[in-house]
Amino acid sequence: MERPIRPEDAATFISVSDPVQHSEGMGKYTSYRVDITRNNNNNQITSDDIFRNTSSSAVLRRYSDFLWLYERLHKERPGSIVPPLPEKQAVSRFSETFIEERRVNLERFLRRVAVHPELYDVSSFDAFLSADDIAFQAAKNAKGQAADAMVMSIAYPSSNPTLTVPPRKKDGIKKWFAETKASMAGDLVRSPDDNLFEEVERYIDGLEKQMKNVQQQASIMVKKDKEIANGLFEFGMAFNILGQSEADMLGEGLSRMGTTADGLSALSMDHAEKEIANFEAPLKDYIKIIHSVKLALQRRHEKRLTYTTCLSEVATKRANLARYRSTPGAEAKAYGAEMSLKRGEASSEAAKEEFITVSQRVLREMDRFKKENAESMKRTVSDFITMQIEYNKKMEQAWANLLPELEKIDLGTDSSSDNEPSITAPSMSTTGLEEHQEENPNQQEPMDQVSMSYRTEINLNENQMNVGDIIQYRDDNSGFPVHSHAG
Repeated sequence: MERPIRPEDAATFISVSDPVQHSEGMGKYTSYRVDITRNNNNNQITSDDIFRNTSSSAVLRRYSDFLWLYERLHKERPGSIVPPLPEKQAVSRFSETFIEERRVNLERFLRRVAVHPELYDVSSFDAFLSADDIAFQAAKNAKGQAADAMVMSIAYPSSNPTLTVPPRKKDGIKKWFAETKASMAGDLVRSPDDNLFEEVERYIDGLEKQMKNVQQQASIMVKKDKEIANGLFEFGMAFNILGQSEADMLGEGLSRMGTTADGLSALSMDHAEKEIANFEAPLKDYIKIIHSVKLALQRRHEKRLTYTTCLSEVATKRANLARYRSTPGAEAKAYGAEMSLKRGEASSEAAKEEFITVSQRVLREMDRFKKENAESMKRTVSDFITMQIEYNKKMEQAWANLLPELEKIDLGTDSSSDNEPSITAPSMSTTGLEEHQEENPNQQEPMDQVSMSYRTEINLNENQMNVGDIIQYRDDNSGFPVHSHAG
């Protein structure tokens, strides 16, 4: 079996197709059909670890549904490098070109999630692929733990999880202030891997900067290649027009030159489009993935901040408990402070475990990122070099094929002695010239001297000479006799 070119190519059993536009009140949206086709001959694809339902499925999803899945993946597996989604677009979002481009990118997003070692078994992903419209919209619109319970009920229908909505905690704002205070103080908890993560962050920042520069230069190069294509078209058109103004084989040769340039124009434009698809687009995608890496690092920072805040709260509760215990008659308050301390310690321990889990996940993801994207970059550069070689070979072949055709052209030149054109003086019946010849019957003057002898006998008007009813033009420095043209 041939090895897939990209990791997501192993998930061809997921497809996004049939975009359809819908009207909803004053607005419009586009839905996409998401199909899962399971091949029983491929055990890897049909593994129950990935899909809990054994039958194929087809659902309709809109862009906001994909966005919901994207956000759920971040929540359920913080620290994962979640594949990027195509961006929102306010204008021309219902054009055929944009819809098709979005369809391709949404399909790639789902396929990348399906082969992602940290995300393939997330319950929200299974719900997205298999839930009917009513159940999915209910889970999508639910909030907090109710949403988690509904997603689990879709992913694990046999488990029948309770949908009891827990009482909403009222310390959300208090917790936010505490985390902000800890962040501003900069006194965050340290871990053995902090130095490693600082190095990772410096690496990602530098990589992002350099990749943006490469992508910018690639865009400039593609633009110039398109200008070359347009220039060849104009060049070819000019030669075609020139060929029409010339007769016989010369005109035919010039027209062939124009036809070749016109063909190379189409070749160059096709080459520029291939550069966009196979070089510029992968570079843009690479930058988006780098941004996803930065989001994963940000999730770790958030968990670190939460753990720091919990430790700070535990320290405060311990101080309160010690104060109440040392105060006579404050036994009830001491008991309440003790219970609060136990809850705080439990929360702190949970935050610590979450921080450690996310940190380890980020490190695993960084290893995978470096490996996969090194292969991707190598493939992208190799494809670019191959494109340039093929393009230049075709250009060279086109010019090489034209050269023998031009060499076959017979311009019909007169082969006189020494292959030099025969130039004779024009016959003029002028009085001055006849008298000059009678006075010197045995002497033949050079053509330039003849010209000078009769120039003094006629009226000159710059390069125009009026001899009887004959108008003549000449270049005084040419060294050639005057040619006559009847006026």
